[in-house]
This record gives sequence, structure tokens and C-alpha cells, in this order.
Amino acid sequence: MTLKILAVDDSFTMRGLLEQALHEAGFDVDLAEDGQHGLERLPESDPDVVITDINMPRLDGFGFIEAVRADRRHRGLPILVLTTESAETLKDRARKAGATGWIVKPFDEEKLVDAIRRVAAREI
Repeated sequence: MTLKILAVDDSFTMRGLLEQALHEAGFDVDLAEDGQHGLERLPESDPDVVITDINMPRLDGFGFIEAVRADRRHRGLPILVLTTESAETLKDRARKAGATGWIVKPFDEEKLVDAIRRVAAREI
């Protein structure tokens, strides 16, 4: 089974890096430009795992996570935060919003792929 990933990041460069790394790992990848776009893509994408940045225009990562968790259908969907932020207060806020895990940019491709596989395995 090929895992489907929805990657939400406002950086064009970061979306490209994620898309390349995740495709090379054998995942199907959908991309969104910010939290609002991520919510719009979510039903059609129907991902196994979501990766989201925190600092984005229109709807930040916290709002995105809260909106995803507010929908019963997505309460168990693994959400990994991928951000340059590392403050414990932000990690705690993300956990309270419903994030499954936290990875600091720049990301190590192997560790990211391992994290995706670990959180996806919990849902199978």
C-alpha cells in the first residue's frame, strides 16, 4: 500500500523539497500552500498522513490542525508539524491542537520518512 501525504507549507522551495524527498521514498504527495488551501485539499487528497508548517498566511498551522481535528472523519489522521520553530510552548500548543509529532527544519529525509511510517502504522 502506497501512503498518501498532504504537505502544507507556504514556502515554494520547501514544498518542492518535501515533494522530491517523499516521492523518492515511494509516497504519493499532494501539496497545499497554506492552512486554508490545506483544508480545501483535504477531502480530495484523503491523505494517510499530513505534514504542516506553523507560520503561514491566511490560516496558520495551529488553526489548520484545530480545523482538521474538529471534523470527526479526521480525528485520527496523523499530523506532523514541520517547522523552523523549536520552542516548547509552541510544541505544547501544537500537541493541544492535535498534532501527532514535531520535526524541526531543516529536515533529515530519512528521519522524516521514518516518522511518517511510524505514525501511519498506528492508524492501520
